[in-house]
Amino acid sequence: MGKSSKAKGSKGKDTQADAGKAASDSPISTDKSGNVLLKIVAKPGAKESKVTDISSEGIGVQIGAPPMDGEANAELVKFLASTLGVRKSDVSLERGSKSRQKTVCVTGLQAEDIESKLRDLCS
Repeated sequence: MGKSSKAKGSKGKDTQADAGKAASDSPISTDKSGNVLLKIVAKPGAKESKVTDISSEGIGVQIGAPPMDGEANAELVKFLASTLGVRKSDVSLERGSKSRQKTVCVTGLQAEDIESKLRDLCS
């Protein structure tokens, strides 16, 4: 009897580990507060701002501003806000202000809605 309950316990842990692994493959996640976090792979200096792809590494975004004096970061926030249909104050740069790998926080939308809107832009 002790073995069967032990087996059930380990099986549950494997399922939880698989669920966590699947969630970490997505560039879109939700934090404890319910805010949506986006992993962005920024490509500054493009002719226009647009979403190029969505992969496990992140959401590829070309930014129509040079990577100087925070211009690209400001353009990224403005572009994401208009693309997702939220106010600029609902989009904030959490990490990566001087890196191409950025984390952006979006409030006021569900992760599924954001993913749907971004995937529509890629196709």
